[in-house]
Amino acid sequence: MRIVFLAPFGIRPKGTLQARMLPLAAALQRRGHELTVVAPPYTNPEDAGLVELAEGVEVRNVALGPAAGALAAPFIAGRMLREALERKPDLVHLFKPKGYGGLAALLLLAMPPLGLQAPPLLVDSDDREGTGGMNDRLPYSGPEKWLFSFQERFLTRHGAAVTVASRALESLAWSMGARPERTLYLPNGPVTRPAGNRQRGRERFGIGPQTPLLLLYTRFFECVSPRLHELAARICRRLPEVKLLVVGKGPNGEEQALEQAAIRGGFHKNLLMAGWLEPDRLPDCLAAADAALYPFDDTLVNRTKCPAKLAELAAAGIAVAAERVGQINDYLLHNESALLVEPGDPEGLAAAACLLLSDRDLARRLGDNAARRMAGLFSWEVAAERLEALYITVRREVRP
Repeated sequence: MRIVFLAPFGIRPKGTLQARMLPLAAALQRRGHELTVVAPPYTNPEDAGLVELAEGVEVRNVALGPAAGALAAPFIAGRMLREALERKPDLVHLFKPKGYGGLAALLLLAMPPLGLQAPPLLVDSDDREGTGGMNDRLPYSGPEKWLFSFQERFLTRHGAAVTVASRALESLAWSMGARPERTLYLPNGPVTRPAGNRQRGRERFGIGPQTPLLLLYTRFFECVSPRLHELAARICRRLPEVKLLVVGKGPNGEEQALEQAAIRGGFHKNLLMAGWLEPDRLPDCLAAADAALYPFDDTLVNRTKCPAKLAELAAAGIAVAAERVGQINDYLLHNESALLVEPGDPEGLAAAACLLLSDRDLARRLGDNAARRMAGLFSWEVAAERLEALYITVRREVRP
């Protein structure tokens, strides 16, 4: 089949394409399908008009302008639709039912009522976008919030099929009118990286071979800062020799707030701030860790999210102490492939993390089981096989 993926934004600097779209597209190509990603590169305008290969998949970045802001929307959406239709696709799959891609999808849905032939549209959701979701987390204007909520509801209801990254999104899709038999639960697989070197990773941060090292791999979206500060302080009080390696940056300087809290709380010497790392530096960093911490607030955004970083940690064989929220319950099993605690229990989560650091055999067993679970149940090959079956069903339904 010829398949077009409509991207929500450009391939850089955000990670959605690398974490979900591109692995799916590459896995489908390995099954013999022809994939093209059409992207509006407003996050990386220097790539406007560029055609490139990413993970072996063709990415076509449409031109921007001539206007700016909301006035640019019809031009960008029209170019996305034109690029998609020029590929003569059997299917168009929209990733994130919002924004420019969402406008292009609305134009596609408007074609059959006008007597124009159009390929079927599938809609993918990996976040709650409307009220209670990303609309409440990001600084959108009032009109943007209204538009994104409308797009999410309308496109979910009218798509030929819907794919969702979490069980909570599955329920939300049904509530918005998606047909249960055409709603496919399609969780993220892990980002696979080369094996890292533990010694090299530890030497990079000046950590001795026996020092317990706990990894916090985060965008600081998952847990509000005061709760994270309290949790870090509890862990450092329980295990004074621990080093907490923080990999990632927040959108509003949350990593700096953590450093300030560590100074005030007296655990600054336990903290190692790596910031955002280039992908080729991550394997050594992951290999250096004895265990990972994954705090996850019990919010609608988190319950609907499919945390790609958690999948990456599990696939790397790192034992994780996490809160039992949303997709985490499906990815990992308590005391088999992770230590899970009820949400909102900082003492329980701190105790779980310290247990993993002090009991290396337990951490090794849980990490090995997590890696096997991700490879067996959540690989991109498994996801592509299930998605291919949905595509075949949709194509069969629309053929005259």
